[in-house]
Amino acid sequence: MKNHYRAIFFDFDGTLVDTAPGIIETMRQTFRLMGLPIPAEKDMRASIGIPLGKALRQLGHLDDEGEDRAVEIYRQLFVRYELGNLNIFPGVEETLSQLQSLGMRMAIVTSRDEASLELIVKPRGLQHFFETVVTGSDGLPAKPAPDLVNLLLERMNLLPGEVLVVGDTTFDIQMGNNALCDTCAVTYGNHDEGTLLTSSPTYTIDTFSELLRVI
Repeated sequence: MKNHYRAIFFDFDGTLVDTAPGIIETMRQTFRLMGLPIPAEKDMRASIGIPLGKALRQLGHLDDEGEDRAVEIYRQLFVRYELGNLNIFPGVEETLSQLQSLGMRMAIVTSRDEASLELIVKPRGLQHFFETVVTGSDGLPAKPAPDLVNLLLERMNLLPGEVLVVGDTTFDIQMGNNALCDTCAVTYGNHDEGTLLTSSPTYTIDTFSELLRVI
């Protein structure tokens, strides 16, 4: 490996798996059942990556009670509208396998809760690639705060300079930057390249397999 990285921390939604169609449809149905205006699709997509409650609150202009109700409805609709409406991005499994064969340590860092992550990862056989995961269920400050990455660094006994953080949103890149790690933005996810560049990623790639060139 030409770089000094010992580990890669991956965002999940929009980086490894294309969950956006299911998330957007579940959000749409949630607001419909609440009798609220359905937000623009671009706004719903842009909110992917921050905690669910915060996203629904912002999109629906909700108060505390409304946020709690929206989250409850969303979770009830999750299996029907989101779980079956997602796909692993091209090249992800092959690239993860190659990285693993090179001895790269890998982990997932996501705002998604642990239960929903497992419902997606395990049936698709992705869990064996990752040494550990940190999720929204860990109760730490959300992206772009560095806390999720810092927990992984501590848990895996790594220094920031040994880690590359990979994600598809400015929240991911800012989180990695705030943790003093190098960062890699993927342009095929939920934030476009122009938006991603505002967060100053160390690298930018257009396909997941290009990660091998970065490493």
